[in-house]
Amino acid sequence: MKRIIAIIALACVASFFVISCSSTRNTSGTSVSRGKITGTWTVSTVNYENLLENAVQSAFNQAPPRDFVGSTWKLTNSGNGMYTLTNGTSQSIYWSLYEQSDMRPMFQFKKVYQGEKPKDIDEAYRLEIGTADGNNLVLKIPVPYGGKTGYVVFTMVKQ
Repeated sequence: MKRIIAIIALACVASFFVISCSSTRNTSGTSVSRGKITGTWTVSTVNYENLLENAVQSAFNQAPPRDFVGSTWKLTNSGNGMYTLTNGTSQSIYWSLYEQSDMRPMFQFKKVYQGEKPKDIDEAYRLEIGTADGNNLVLKIPVPYGGKTGYVVFTMVKQ
């Protein structure tokens, strides 16, 4: 009986060391919290990485990317939000952090129209998070082309 208890105790200690020494879920070394994204943001610039400027005609099926310069994004901690373009066009959204164990978190949002519930909406937009430090937010739309990926890069500053 003492031998069984000793074996069980040894197994518990061994499993403790295995669990405490295992790697964390986010293997990229970068974590992003909702608190760094929550707030009111203004898009200061839209740039292109590995893309020609006119290669993308529409962002989020809404307007050309350049029309988002000066737009305001209001993102609450509850996930509700809205963006407003400088021409007055507004869009209600529901946002979240999309996380998978083998990749960095992504900023995800769904367009929400009157009478809709986010859980009933299938279409979502996912953007890579370049920077999220609480004062600056860089979101990158991946654009696959010719076996490569380019990006439309939205740089935002907190209001």
